[in-house]
Amino acid sequence: MNNQTIPPVEGRPFAPLDWLLLVSAAGIWGASFLFMDVALEVEHPGLITFLRPALGLLVVLCFPSAHRPVDRADRGRLLLLSITWMAFPLTMFPLAQQWIDSSLAGMLNSSMPVMTVVVGAAFFRTKTGKTQVMGVLTGLVGILLVGLPTATTGGTNAVGVLLVMMAVASYGVAAHIAGPLQRQYGSAAVLSRVLAVATIVTMPLGMFGLLSSAWAWGAVASNVAVGVGGTGLAFLAAATLIGRVGAVRMSTVTYLVTIVAALLGVFVLGETLSIWQVAGGLVLLGGVWLTSRVDL
Repeated sequence: MNNQTIPPVEGRPFAPLDWLLLVSAAGIWGASFLFMDVALEVEHPGLITFLRPALGLLVVLCFPSAHRPVDRADRGRLLLLSITWMAFPLTMFPLAQQWIDSSLAGMLNSSMPVMTVVVGAAFFRTKTGKTQVMGVLTGLVGILLVGLPTATTGGTNAVGVLLVMMAVASYGVAAHIAGPLQRQYGSAAVLSRVLAVATIVTMPLGMFGLLSSAWAWGAVASNVAVGVGGTGLAFLAAATLIGRVGAVRMSTVTYLVTIVAALLGVFVLGETLSIWQVAGGLVLLGGVWLTSRVDL
């Protein structure tokens, strides 16, 4: 496949700003699984789900560009994006982490590039270069090397795994909707609408969760970290990156999330990494690099 068959936004190598956005989003999201585990010790999943878009919305509204008007004709796409990018997946992850540990959730989240490619080819007619496909496949190998040792330590539950995969599939749909909207209106304008709708949709679940939760400073701090950082700043960086490099290449952020989760496990939780996990981390980085390349 030559460069003429690839959309212009996806037909160039990553610029330094693209790498900065990628690493920033990965670092914040990689830590969010750990923070959600802390909050789940005393809070109902519904409260965590509601606070993520609510706190994220407060952050995004601080940017003047968040108030930029959007065309009435695009409100339907924004509504669909609100569900597929925020309300639905943000509900699934806290529910899933009642049955599976944070490291496994992060590992499964790394399958987003595969979902993005499949959804793009099936529903959005997105053309993907051979080098990018090779990058996705390489990343999958790295995910297996990193994740399989983790999956065999500690109890896991098929329900939790299914919920995460449903969330990741939803992200795959959202990635293709977000790109054109971001390029037309800017990241903050899109996210302000999306987060506002997601906050309203998840509010009933949040109110129910509040009645079933207890107060703890650790949980409060975790909610702020996940809401302000993971849903506000990280999604702002990701939305910007989608507009700059396209949905498939943005989705490689999930490869780095796995590495961040592993490092946090070692230095925060005192876990140890096997040689297979270290090798997998290197393979994942190779997958990120390949997926950011352009076919010759």
